[in-house]
Amino acid sequence: MAHAPSHGTPGPATPRTTFFLVMILVSALLATLAGLWLLWPDAADVPDRVPAKAEGTSFVDVTVSGPADPVTGSIPVELADGSDSHLQSPGPSVPLAEGDRITAVDISGVAQPGVDPLVFLDFQRELPIALLAIAYALVVLLVARWRGLAAMAGLGLAFVVLLGFTMPALLAGQNAFGVALVTSALVMFVTLYLAHGLSARTSTALLGTLVGLALTAGIAAWASGAAQITGTTDEASSFLPSSAPAADLRGIALCGIVLAGMGVLNDVTITQASAVWELRAVAPGASRAELFASAMRIGRDHIASTVYTIAFAYVGAALPLLMMVWLVDQSPATALSSGEIAEEVVRTLVGSIGLVLAIPVTTAIATLTVPGPAPDGPPPAEPSDPDLMAPVSEAWATGAPRTT
Repeated sequence: MAHAPSHGTPGPATPRTTFFLVMILVSALLATLAGLWLLWPDAADVPDRVPAKAEGTSFVDVTVSGPADPVTGSIPVELADGSDSHLQSPGPSVPLAEGDRITAVDISGVAQPGVDPLVFLDFQRELPIALLAIAYALVVLLVARWRGLAAMAGLGLAFVVLLGFTMPALLAGQNAFGVALVTSALVMFVTLYLAHGLSARTSTALLGTLVGLALTAGIAAWASGAAQITGTTDEASSFLPSSAPAADLRGIALCGIVLAGMGVLNDVTITQASAVWELRAVAPGASRAELFASAMRIGRDHIASTVYTIAFAYVGAALPLLMMVWLVDQSPATALSSGEIAEEVVRTLVGSIGLVLAIPVTTAIATLTVPGPAPDGPPPAEPSDPDLMAPVSEAWATGAPRTT
């Protein structure tokens, strides 16, 4: 009988383990597809898209050609055909300089005589954003190679799901809790297998992710109700009811809470699954309990770093709002429970709870899935300190080379 090597890549999962993994994940996939079919909105229920410009107006690309008039505030601009025109001043909050390329609304067909025919709409950002996207793609390809390309393909398919199913379903008034679960599960099936390949290790991470998503969705459903998250605290909430009467703002807020935790959840589950497999490779004789204990030490470090990552991601995105709240003379508790902040606080806390719970769940699943201790492996160590697998953890942390 062939024996496992003392070091190296662990063998594949046992046929029995593979069978159970396949059965569970195929059942989850079928349930996801059934939910997709049941929640797919009828075209008649999806509201028509709102025109981007008013009747009698048009969009034009212009370049600022000089300083604003100090009396009227009128800004000289050059049209794409080389002709000159004038733009109404957008105010001090939008400083314009010579050479700025902007998109303006031509209101000459509806404006009163003597009024500048162009109104500022937005800056033209297509070129810098395109350059950033190209740089991002090149960096990912250079570092991660084909796996990075597969991950970007998975990201593209995820946005296809969001634009083709999630948003139309929410606008049509479909059950937001179900839409959140179907969207997140379908995206995880696509992105994980595309980025990491079809293997027991990836399947373990996927199963842990699905469990984490279910926990996150359940906690989000309770928290959004208990905290009275209404989804009416931003500008979009005043626009949606008139354009999409069937849309449930509370449900959309709930769906947003679930989807917000999806990416970080995927990160920690694939890391934990990989950690268990790598630990088995460097310690083929370790028991499953020792693998779990060592992988959880890695997981606790991941929790410590990811929790404040989520928090600071929100701080960076909502810094102007937080500054406005800081200017108001009120207690921190009142500020954090105000409508503008409470939704983001709940989203951050729910996502963090789901993340923390997913780590031991995924680690336990991976520990049960990875091949068992090698028959000729070294006996388990019994150090006096609580770190049962210090050599293994040190090898993992330092990236020590493995021999076969």
